[in-house]
Amino acid sequence: MTDLEPEEFVSRFDAQPTRWSVIQRAHGESLAGGAEARQYLVMRYSPAIRRYVRAITRDEHLADEISQDVMVRLLQGDFAGADPQKGRFRDLLKVAVRNMVRNLWSKQKVRRTVDYDLDLNADDSNNETDTAWTESWRDQVLSLAWSQLENYQQNHEGSVAYSILKLRTDDPDCSSEELAERLSQEIGKPVRADQARQQLRRARVRFAELLVAEVADAINVTAPERLEDELAQLQLLDRIRDVLPADWSSNSG
Repeated sequence: MTDLEPEEFVSRFDAQPTRWSVIQRAHGESLAGGAEARQYLVMRYSPAIRRYVRAITRDEHLADEISQDVMVRLLQGDFAGADPQKGRFRDLLKVAVRNMVRNLWSKQKVRRTVDYDLDLNADDSNNETDTAWTESWRDQVLSLAWSQLENYQQNHEGSVAYSILKLRTDDPDCSSEELAERLSQEIGKPVRADQARQQLRRARVRFAELLVAEVADAINVTAPERLEDELAQLQLLDRIRDVLPADWSSNSG
């Protein structure tokens, strides 16, 4: 386990604007930076939204059309009613997207080629579209974390965090000696096996921090037990469990 205490592991997240604060700023016309905040939302969620719409409609053209409509609504501030007390942001956004799909189908009288229940009151936690949404969201969280890790390496001289973790991810069964050799070839410097192991450990902790920060941002909390639950829901917890503090959730307030 990492030597970081639970509070230390998440303390850096407290100073970061959560998605809910960004949403409030995005829809507050009197506040500076509203346009930038809305662009932030679009950048964050557009890939997951489009994949979800495509899973519902099974129609590339319609998926593009509806996804663009959702993005326009986000840019215009039409998601101002989002309330973190009413549930996870990704769940509320999912319902909003489903509602838009249903309304558009109704207006255009589009023939549904796939028998999906778009009743917003239905429990769809186990159906195909809900799975698609969760997978899309998870993929987006991972993509953002990887992007941030790459950016971290680029902005920290001597860091190999992104390179070594990518090498390990691409070939999880390679030995420390093989990993060291491949890293040496990539960075143009000799790397010993023990150094590779140490660097990999640091990279995994850094990546875990980025994943936790991304999830904390989405649900507007830093309480470890809440974060752990969300990570488990997204099937991300097992990826980082061994680098989390041993008593991370038990020490939460």
